[in-house]
This record gives sequence, C-alpha cells and structure tokens, in this order.
Amino acid sequence: MSARSTLQQFGWVTRLFHWLTALLILTAFPLGLYANDLPFDTSEALAWKAQVFSLHKTLGVMAFLVAVARILWALGSPHPVPLHPERRAELFLANLVHWLLYLSMLAVPLTGWIHHAAVTGFAPILWPFGQDLPFVPKSEGLAASAAGLHWLFTKLLGVAILLHILGALKHHLIDRDATLRRMTRGEIAPRSIVVPQGSALPPGAPRALLCPSRGRAPLLPPAEEPPTARAAASPVAPAPAPATTVESDLPLWQVREGTLGLRVLQMGQEISGGFAGWTAEIRFDPDRAEAPLGQVRVTIDTASLTLGSVSDQAKGNDFFNVAAFPQAVFDATIVADGGNYAAEGTLSLRGTEVPVSLPFTLTREGDSAKLQGADTRDRRSFGMGAAYPDESSVGFSVRVLVELTADRQG
Repeated sequence: MSARSTLQQFGWVTRLFHWLTALLILTAFPLGLYANDLPFDTSEALAWKAQVFSLHKTLGVMAFLVAVARILWALGSPHPVPLHPERRAELFLANLVHWLLYLSMLAVPLTGWIHHAAVTGFAPILWPFGQDLPFVPKSEGLAASAAGLHWLFTKLLGVAILLHILGALKHHLIDRDATLRRMTRGEIAPRSIVVPQGSALPPGAPRALLCPSRGRAPLLPPAEEPPTARAAASPVAPAPAPATTVESDLPLWQVREGTLGLRVLQMGQEISGGFAGWTAEIRFDPDRAEAPLGQVRVTIDTASLTLGSVSDQAKGNDFFNVAAFPQAVFDATIVADGGNYAAEGTLSLRGTEVPVSLPFTLTREGDSAKLQGADTRDRRSFGMGAAYPDESSVGFSVRVLVELTADRQG
C-alpha cells in the first residue's frame, strides 16, 4: 500500500495518523476527567492527582503535535472521494463534523497548554522542553480564560467524536459500505465515483483538510460514451431470450451445489466475487453417441452479484445495470471431443447476445457428476464500462469460473 493517499484509497500514513490521534484523544480525554475528580485532601492524594494530570497534559501535547502533523500531511496529499457523493445533506453533515473535529483537536490541547503556561508549578508536562509557551505571560486572568475555553472545546470534541463514531457505524452496519473498511483495511473505492456539482460545504471551510471531495467539479469525469454503448445501456428491459428446446429423451440433472464466480482487475488488483442467485436446467447424456450430448439453460439474477468493495459500482448503470437488466441467460448445447467438453451457445446480458464457448471438465461418480469450467470475456462486448476506455482503472477481461455438482434424475 502506498504511503500517500489517492482519490480511491487512504495511504498508510493517513491511516496511521488517524488511529494514533484516536488513541491519544481516547486516552487523554478520560484521564483528564479522572484527574479532575481526584481528591486532594492529603499530601499523598495531591501527589497522585498531580501525577495523573502530568500524564494527561503530556498526552494532550502529543495529541496537539500529531494533529498539526496530520493537517500538514493532509495539505500535501489527495483526499479520497466519498463513497456516496450524491447524498449532499449527509456530506454536508459529515463535513461539519470533520470541521468540528479538526478545530477541537487543535483547540483542546492548545487551550490546556496555554492554561498550564500561564500558571506556575502544578503537574508539569513530562518532557525536556520546558513548561512555558512563547508570548504566554504568567497571568491568573489568562489562565482562567484558557481554562474556560478548554472546558468548552472538550465538550465540542466529545460531541464531534460521538457523531463521528455514529456515522462510521451507520455506514458499516446500515449502509454496509466500505467507508469504515477504507480506514481500517485500506480498501479501494470504486474509481467511477465523482463529486456532484455544487457539493455543499460549510462556508469558508478549508477544503484541503475537511472536504472529502476537494472541489466542486467532478474529479473523474467519465469519457464520452460511444453511441453503441449508450444504446446498450438504455434502461429498456431486454426481450425474453428464446427458451431452449430441451430434448425429452435426455436425462435431467439436478444441481446439488455450485458457484458462479467472477474475477476482474481493478487498478491492477484482482477482485473476486460471484452471483448468489442462479438456476440451471440441464439435460445431458455423457454416453450419447451423437451430438449434441445435451443442452443447458442458466438464468442468473444479476442483482445477487457481490464483488468485494465495488459491488454497488458493478451493479450500476456503467456495468451490469441490474435495475434495467435484472437477468442474464446462457443458452447452450453440450458437445464433446474425446474427453474435452464444452457448452456452446449465447450469453444474453444487458440486452446484448454474445456467442460463448465454455470449456469444462467432468468428473463422474455413479449418478453424480462434478463440473468445473472457466472462460474469459471482454466486458466491452456487452457495452460495459464504456466510461473506462483503457485498463488503468478496470481491466477489459472478466474471468468467469463455474463449479457445480449435479445428480442424475431417473
């Protein structure tokens, strides 16, 4: 993984800053509350209170320095685009929470540090660089003002942290998207995500720090689609594929278990997935002397596709367009040349029919048989991904993997 972030992925340095900041804040925050409530009625209690406050202040200074370094890093590093740029109200609230977080991450330790520098003696910061700040005089009035601001900003920081956590849980548990996984695992967002024109942001908010979009114009404008691709993507349901005429004298096979998988390259990394919903009608006699040996019709529920973190993108208009084309159908006859089998027919997908020959191996055990096959298709044959005219983002080749076990009926 790269140290620098990209428009699709958080780099490891950004992720390290995020979790280090979280660790420092979530340690210093409760430690300050605990220290504030400690009694000081005896010399031993006062000494313990001072030690706890020293640790709290030291962690606060560390949090301030890490926050400054994090902001400086963010100024020179791209910020990944949001996963749902069309949700303008949600983006606006998320930006407000981030604005509040950055402000509080700086203001809470800084006001505490000013208060510490304006008074003398109690609970030193545990470091070798002294206890004073430039331009901060010893002043009870300044110390009182700084203490009041410190109290206020700690409350704002608590609210911002709570909203930030709730937002992350909402994305992970309700939306079930990759927002949280992008920061925990470094998952890559779909490259086709763009930021809508006129994204709402707080007035005057520093975009380089707060705005996941970094600008109002689309970051990755899709290339102009050729007329043929636009026609293929037209939201008109395809005519039902003609039903295969299944010869009644061929034995029927019932699929017991199986998988229909896909593999594709996105930004040079292989992503695997598949369809959870599909049915297969198979008439097949491997011992038949004349061709064809059988016929097969597979009906696929395209909405059942999962493809890692890009599942929603793959089901969108640019690719499978499941809203307009909820089914794909593969009609084929089964042929053999010696021990080499193949299902030869057409695949109807996105309103386009493409000839397909799927070679497969067959392992028989009595009245059961295990089939394993693989084929590679070019997504452009079905008008998929016309906005991605090269393979730098999404590969042209899609590897189809089939494995099933079926039982002969009668």
